[in-house]
Amino acid sequence: MTRDGARRRTARVREWLDRTSETGNPATANDLAGPFRFLFWLARSQSRRIALGGVLGTLWMVGLAVPPWVLSHAVDEGLVAGNTGALVRWALVLLAVGVLNALLGIARHRTMTKVRMDASFRAVRAAVEHTSRLGASLPGRVSTGEVVTVGITDVYTVAMALTVAGPGVGAVVAYAVVAVVLFTTSPLLAAVVLAGVPLLAIAVGPFLQRIERTGGEYRVHQGRLTTRLVDVLGGLRVLNGLGGKEFVAERYEQQSQGLVGHGYRVAGPASWVGALSTGLPALFLAAVVWLSARMAATGSITIGDVVAVYGYVAVLVVPVSAFIEGGGDIARARVAGRRIIDLLNLPAARDDQRGDLPTGCGPLADPASGLTVRPGLLTALVAARPAETRTVIERLGQLSTDADDSATWAGVPIDDVAREEFRRRLVVADNDAEVFAGTVRDVVAGRLEPDDSRIRAALRVAVAEDVVEALPGGLDATIAASGSDLSGGQRQRIRLARAVYAAPDVLLAVEPTSAVDANTEAAMIDRIREARRDTTTVITTTSPLVLDRADEVVVLVDGKASAVGTHADLLRTDSYYRELVSRTADE
Repeated sequence: MTRDGARRRTARVREWLDRTSETGNPATANDLAGPFRFLFWLARSQSRRIALGGVLGTLWMVGLAVPPWVLSHAVDEGLVAGNTGALVRWALVLLAVGVLNALLGIARHRTMTKVRMDASFRAVRAAVEHTSRLGASLPGRVSTGEVVTVGITDVYTVAMALTVAGPGVGAVVAYAVVAVVLFTTSPLLAAVVLAGVPLLAIAVGPFLQRIERTGGEYRVHQGRLTTRLVDVLGGLRVLNGLGGKEFVAERYEQQSQGLVGHGYRVAGPASWVGALSTGLPALFLAAVVWLSARMAATGSITIGDVVAVYGYVAVLVVPVSAFIEGGGDIARARVAGRRIIDLLNLPAARDDQRGDLPTGCGPLADPASGLTVRPGLLTALVAARPAETRTVIERLGQLSTDADDSATWAGVPIDDVAREEFRRRLVVADNDAEVFAGTVRDVVAGRLEPDDSRIRAALRVAVAEDVVEALPGGLDATIAASGSDLSGGQRQRIRLARAVYAAPDVLLAVEPTSAVDANTEAAMIDRIREARRDTTTVITTTSPLVLDRADEVVVLVDGKASAVGTHADLLRTDSYYRELVSRTADE
């Protein structure tokens, strides 16, 4: 009973020491002001675990200095004096110290592993949460490859730097303890150690600075190459069809070789740091041993003291190596941390809004362009440059944070309303929207609960029944990631079905019929009009067929609304619109 109680108390103490802050504790603006502040946030979030790692690291490194001291007494009191009993006693003490150090080493390593994993998960969670807040505006601000590299390489590098906490604190304390012990043996040897070890660390400084400088260049090129790899993998089927796979592979190989060159420039100073972290302490050990042997020959110290000095200095190899390797880890983490906080500092829509959206479907107004979308209508936006209509959609859909004028919903600025409610009542259907792997049912339902009858109705509106019929399994058929097993027109209709299934009050669709034939396009628009008769739908297009079926057409010139009316009226009264539609029809 007593043993069980002690075990439970030990478990409670371990749980208390291992406790970290809540996972919902986000990084503040101050935490993202610089790489070191970001590292400090990761450390502060698990301060007890960091402190435990520091204590264990200190006990372990100081414990490494105990065996030389025990061994010196075994030599002087046992071997030299010929006292077998003393020799056995000190040998048993040495065994006990070795076992204790092994246990401390295991505990330290486990704690530092938890520190690294916690920091990694926390950094990934912060990146994922922020990218989700950025939403569809993310691709326009940072490349896919950059996000992938941040989430894998940079996070790992930063997490590794936090493991310096345990060995780093232990190295400082062990260094001080060994210096004090050496001073009791020989002030000269203590002075050599106190002066020599800092010189070793200083010698590595220039290489650490070079790692940081070249590492930044390497990291930029790595992100670009990863972006290209993601693009190539996403378009592999198209490249096969066009016969351009060999050309792209050759270009990728050339860029890979360029990255290898940058890697060599990083590996050079990094290899010197690794070599010096082992070589310089070894040379220092040889110098101190030579000096102590000379002192023993003159009778200044005993044979046991020589053994102890050798052990002490050999132990110092561990903290010195920890200093040097830790410096390299921090130099690399500074580069990686900068890339992480650059991502986390991208402006996103605020999450602290509490206002409610007005009832109904609008009207929506975009002061920057002068556009007003009347509720309950199918409105078409047309411009000579598609980027102009896309920009308006991004402002209306709260995807752009750079606009000077906030769009409004029934007179209420959308920046002041609850983001979750806004996303539920307004949906932006983009041709670049991701299609995740899963069954047709899950893909169309998205974040909503699947309802087979509603899913089939949404597929009918998007004229996507034939897509499902062609797949084995119907709604249970599996769609590959990014819809890579579908054609462009099929992916477009599946995306539209997903948007229709969400049943938003306002649907903003960017070129939803650009990849289908004229018959399918006509059917899609007619069915959208019928299905969304009492709601608001905005479509960007230059297709005369779609424009003719819209309730209202808005013409944008240089990003400003220049004319509003039906397709027939604008053809009769607006020469710019007539020329634009005629040119599109000819194309």
